[in-house]
Amino acid sequence: MGVCAGITRAGGRCTVAVSGAQEFCHLHDPARADARQRAASKAARSKPKREIASLKAELRAVIDGVLDGSIERGVGSCAAQLYNVLLRAVEVERKVRESDELVVRLEVMEDALSSTEGRETRWRA
Repeated sequence: MGVCAGITRAGGRCTVAVSGAQEFCHLHDPARADARQRAASKAARSKPKREIASLKAELRAVIDGVLDGSIERGVGSCAAQLYNVLLRAVEVERKVRESDELVVRLEVMEDALSSTEGRETRWRA
């Protein structure tokens, strides 16, 4: 049983054990580069922090407007309810994105596992 020939982001050698004719672990295997790239691309498109920050700023403006009298209480109340709907939609979107990312990660792990089936594998701690 050998060690992965890959290089980590820190510049050191990968320490993951590989078996048989494998040269790379699932994280460094060039054959799995597309799956890793898809997962990274989905993560890069994530924008919930900016969106939530924007919604919070807008909601604070409504609150301030209601408190200083520049926005009627009924209008402010309706706006707050609509902001709540937006926040729930952002949360649902985040959960869907997270679920999609987990599916990709599981597929990569299943591929790695299926490539080692039938061979003795020793996991290192």
